[in-house]
Amino acid sequence: MDTARARRAAALLLAVTASVASLAGCSGSGSGGNGTSVFHVKAGECFLPPSKVQAELTSLNRVACTSGHTQEAYAVVAYTGSGSGFTDQYPGDTVLKTYADGVCAQRFSAYVGVDYQDSKLFFTYLLPSARGWQQSHDRDIVCFVTTTGAVLHKSVKGTKT
Repeated sequence: MDTARARRAAALLLAVTASVASLAGCSGSGSGGNGTSVFHVKAGECFLPPSKVQAELTSLNRVACTSGHTQEAYAVVAYTGSGSGFTDQYPGDTVLKTYADGVCAQRFSAYVGVDYQDSKLFFTYLLPSARGWQQSHDRDIVCFVTTTGAVLHKSVKGTKT
């Protein structure tokens, strides 16, 4: 791996870790936004990071994409399992993370307009929890474009950034 790619991977890991920690940590909305159930997030909606850390997320703080935000949903993809052995049993965090890494990277360029490797932006995602999998039949991976903290004031859809 070349030095530039290694730095991007390290920055991505930092951005994803920070974003996932914040996305996976809120049960309500923060200031200035609209609390939106994690089950009702749609591609093209923009969000502020949560203000409280909790083990399981139930809602996100949605804002207009023209308002300051750092996260934008760009894909909602149902986990379908791999091969013929898919069951209703929770596959575990590792399997879901591997799936989300692939599917979110794959869908990034269609939304932003530039290949992920060439973008200044990053992605992160929400995964179904074991409880949501069993009780709510949640199978959706929600992919988000995110920054390393820079505030966005418009949608990133088609911006090629």
